Amino acid sequence: MPDSFSPFRRVRVTRFGRRAGAPPEDLAATEEPLEVRLHGKSFAVIMRTPGSDRELAAGFLLSEGVIQSHDDLGAVEHCRHPDHPDVHNIVDVYLVGDATKRVEEHLEQRRNIMTSSSCGLCGRVTIESLRCQTTPLPITDRINSTIAAELPQRLRARQSVFDETGGLHGAGLFAFDGACCTSAEDVGRHNAVDKVVGAMLFEERVPLWQYALAVSGRASFEIVQKAWLAGIPIVCAVSAPSSLAIELADEAGITLLGFVRDGGFNLYTHAARVDGV
Repeated sequence: MPDSFSPFRRVRVTRFGRRAGAPPEDLAATEEPLEVRLHGKSFAVIMRTPGSDRELAAGFLLSEGVIQSHDDLGAVEHCRHPDHPDVHNIVDVYLVGDATKRVEEHLEQRRNIMTSSSCGLCGRVTIESLRCQTTPLPITDRINSTIAAELPQRLRARQSVFDETGGLHGAGLFAFDGACCTSAEDVGRHNAVDKVVGAMLFEERVPLWQYALAVSGRASFEIVQKAWLAGIPIVCAVSAPSSLAIELADEAGITLLGFVRDGGFNLYTHAARVDGV
């Protein structure tokens, strides 16, 4: 029986039509707020599926430009209310070194902003400002086209909570030989990406030059933005990319694949990383 921190919950349902005789209970993906604090002060509230909260916070801060690497992280810990030790929906992050110098500036910029799981960081960072933060990714390694076409299917095989609810997105990092390094599920595609990037941050493996990112759903500007800041050279999406995602991928030196399913894909940018096309 899932508890309050489970990625899914049991709910009552009235069924109609072809499933009218099925049990009046369903499993719904959990969506709850996570407050991310910087040095004890509220920075952002993210609607997410519970699980891998520390990784989510770390990956989110990387995509926000608050940190640049694992070296900027001091402590990333859940806060527990003294009267409610069961509450786990706050993560407090303490930075070290030069990263501490801009904490107040970051807090002021983010004050009173709610980040929705459905829209991520829509429009906040332009291509021009990203260009000032980082440089285009070089083409150093290549992936076989057959392996690239299989990545979303390999990700799907790891989406156990989606099997239960049908309501979660997935993201996974894959080596160019197709081996999965890490994966995550969440109600938001952007959160799932932050979780896998955050996991690699804790292992001090960012930038992720030797991995491809596979995501369920479409490829948005924000997904490509997160990949660029994490140093991921290939993004594979089950569905379509947006025009701005294609533009940003071209600028970033990222190989962007869309409609990756049924053994094929559309290749939009930097085809030199894919053998066999």
